[in-house]
Amino acid sequence: MRRFFSALVVIVVLFMTKPMWEGKMEQLLHSKELEPITSRFDAIKNDPATAEALENAKVQWKQLTLEIKDLMNADVQNQDTAKAEKPDLAKPENQTFSVYNIELGDTKQNVEQTVGAPKRSTENEYGTHWNAYHQNYQNFMMISYDSGGKVNALYTDQDLLSSKTGIKIGSPRDSVREKLGKPMSEMRKGLVFYKIESNGEYDVYHMDNSYVTIFYDKHEQNTVTAIQIIDQKLEQDKNQYYTTPSSSLEKGFEYQLFDLTNAARVEHGLPYLTWDEHVQKTALKHSEDMAENQYFDHTNPKGQSPFDRMHEDDIYFLAAGENLAYGQNSSIFAHEGLMNSLGHRKNILQKDFEYLGVGVAFGDQSQPYYTENFYSK
Repeated sequence: MRRFFSALVVIVVLFMTKPMWEGKMEQLLHSKELEPITSRFDAIKNDPATAEALENAKVQWKQLTLEIKDLMNADVQNQDTAKAEKPDLAKPENQTFSVYNIELGDTKQNVEQTVGAPKRSTENEYGTHWNAYHQNYQNFMMISYDSGGKVNALYTDQDLLSSKTGIKIGSPRDSVREKLGKPMSEMRKGLVFYKIESNGEYDVYHMDNSYVTIFYDKHEQNTVTAIQIIDQKLEQDKNQYYTTPSSSLEKGFEYQLFDLTNAARVEHGLPYLTWDEHVQKTALKHSEDMAENQYFDHTNPKGQSPFDRMHEDDIYFLAAGENLAYGQNSSIFAHEGLMNSLGHRKNILQKDFEYLGVGVAFGDQSQPYYTENFYSK
């Protein structure tokens, strides 16, 4: 630790004196003297004794940087993953399912007496707002309220689910179907029937005057990973598959996907990511480009990769990744689909990433294009 603090002192001194040496170094690096200086350094470096000393210094510096990184990571873990108290879950009183002992029809006042104010409130595809409740993304859930302040939609991907049938987060898909029966294959809205093609990644049930969507994790043996409960009237009032685009819905989808990503990371024992406005603009430009030019690819028509686009926007990183989704009618369905795709899941659960920006744009048929840009520096 003495070596660690000594190095820290050196780093601080170098930083504090930066104005005195930075300009001279800049001049040196751009002067004709660079080549002979480099050549003389190469000659010194070839001396055996000097080479050994340099190699020892490199090893010590590498060890020091690892110690610093470990200490910083420990601080982040201590700050971000302190265990939040889990609620005592009781069986629902009026419906088949409840989330954090909350059911459809409960009042906003009663909800917030229990869990406090929402961390974020953003527009959703139903024309209401998802209110996100959590403690550093633990005990994460999203709740929508009607104009009278009563719960008309619920979502969670954490262990907050209770049911009269014993279904909970982690229950096998076969058990769900055994208890709830055959899921819906289509949904009628007015005179239109919408076919439900989930490829086994989720089931939809019409029950308790609501539509219940149960999501499964393909990479956790097809067990329940999340639930969405939508009041029947709220669902039927949304008479199209896609919602009419707006700037507020765009922002809503962006922040919802960001929060869902962090909730998944924390559920898997990882620190949550920081929203980065700079890389969000990079993500948004790519979504807008895909929507305008009607393509879906990490490489744009100019031949630029995600990393090229980030460099073009002066974003410098040690590691970076990009996730794309297209056509899902909400951030919830986009996120659950990404988690069931191994490469996208790897980005979401990459322990070394620190920052995330999400960009959403709508195509000519109101279909959303989602871009997630992750990086660390």
